[in-house]
Amino acid sequence: MRDIRKRSYNKLLCLLEYMSLNRLVIGNKNYSSWSLRPWLLLREFGIPFSEVKIPLYAEGSKETLLRYSPSGKVPAFCHENITVWDSLAICEFVADLYPEKNIWPPKLEDKALARSVSNEMHSGFFAIRNSLPMNCRKQMVFHPMTESLKSEIDRVCEIWRVCRSRHSEKGPFLFGEFSIADAMYAPIVLRFNSYGITVGSTESEYMSTVLSLSSLKEWIAEGVAEKEFLADCEVDA
Repeated sequence: MRDIRKRSYNKLLCLLEYMSLNRLVIGNKNYSSWSLRPWLLLREFGIPFSEVKIPLYAEGSKETLLRYSPSGKVPAFCHENITVWDSLAICEFVADLYPEKNIWPPKLEDKALARSVSNEMHSGFFAIRNSLPMNCRKQMVFHPMTESLKSEIDRVCEIWRVCRSRHSEKGPFLFGEFSIADAMYAPIVLRFNSYGITVGSTESEYMSTVLSLSSLKEWIAEGVAEKEFLADCEVDA
C-alpha cells in the first residue's frame, strides 16, 4: 500500500512540475475561438498545463493580458521563461517541444498539406469569422447567406473532403489521427453546428467526430456556463 501511495505521489509531483512549465492564457470559452485551438491541442495530446482565463473586453482585462503577452491578446503560452502568442504559433511551438507526439502528420507530403490548410484557416475566412462568431450557447439556423459566406463555407467543406478522402483509412480526423489541422478547424465545426450550416455527408461525419471529443464537450459546457455576454458576438435569427 505504501508503494502504491508513493508511486501516486511521485506521479502527482511530475504532473504538477509539467503544469508549472506550461501555462496557457485564454479568453472566454464561449466566444474565444483562438483560445480553443491550442487548448484543445494540449488536451488531446495529453500535455499537462495550467490554465489562466481572462474574460475579454472586461474592465482591466487588457492590462492583465499584457502581463502575459506583448500583444495584449489571447491566447498566450508560457513555457519556463519562453512566451509564445498567436494560436498557430503556439501549436507549432508545442509540436517542437514534443516531437515524439507527432502533432503534425509524420509524412512530409501530409505535413505540407496540413500546414497549408492550417495556415489558410489562420489567415483567411473573414466572412465566416464576421458572420458566424463562435458562440457555444447559440443554436439557430443562420440566414441570409451572402455569396462571400457561401464561398468560404464551400471552401472549408472542400478542404475537409480532400483531407478525409486521402486519410480515411488512418482514422476519423483530417489526417487520420488528431493533429494541429483539427485544432485549427475545431472552432469552424462549432460555428457550423451552432448556426445550422448544411454540409455533405463526409463533412457531417467529420463534424460528429470532433464534437464527440470529451475535451471539446468540456470546453463547450464551461463556455455555456459563463456569465459574460458580448453583444458583438451574438447573432439573432
